[in-house]
Amino acid sequence: LLGIFFNVHSAVLIEDVPFTEEDFKDGPERIYRLYEQVSYNCFIAAGLYALLGGFSLCQGRLNKRKEYMVR
Repeated sequence: LLGIFFNVHSAVLIEDVPFTEEDFKDGPERIYRLYEQVSYNCFIAAGLYALLGGFSLCQGRLNKRKEYMVR
C-alpha cells in the first residue's frame, strides 16, 4: 500500500522522501521523481517479501512430510 501512496505523491509521506533544499528550487518535478523512486523501492520490497514468504511456506510444508519427521 505504501508504494501506491508514494506513487500518487501523498503529502503525508513527505517526511519519508529523501530530499534536499535544492530539490525544491526547480519546481515539483524533482520531488515527484523522488516520490516515484521511493514507490518503486516499496514495490520491490513487497515483491521480495512475497517471494520469501512463498519460499518459507514451501519449506514449512516440505518439513512437515512424514519421511522427514524424527521419531
